[in-house]
Amino acid sequence: MAVTLYGIKNCDTIKKARKWLEAQQIDYSFHDFRVDGLDTNLLEQWFADVGWETLLNKRGTTWRQLSEEIKSSINEASARQLMLDNPAIIKRPVLDTGSERHVGFSEASYQTYFKHQTS
Repeated sequence: MAVTLYGIKNCDTIKKARKWLEAQQIDYSFHDFRVDGLDTNLLEQWFADVGWETLLNKRGTTWRQLSEEIKSSINEASARQLMLDNPAIIKRPVLDTGSERHVGFSEASYQTYFKHQTS
């Protein structure tokens, strides 16, 4: 299974997810949005798989710094452009297991995703 974890290296949630994956001895590659960028095709796939609303992090600093006009008029097209221009607004991490995409981290959910590897 080719596992990729997407996010930003200094994000606390990313650190927790990476620590968990390493503790379970799950091989993964890490894609840092700030270093490696964000591909339009990949973002389109995520939109199709999990939806733009799930990907949009409305709890972070990047969202809070947006004008009320932008926040109140957000839709799929504007969210797409916002994420491409500033990937830090994507909820982290995005976990790609090769066959599924999952957004966010909790130990319980990761145990479920990887139950065949960790049992």
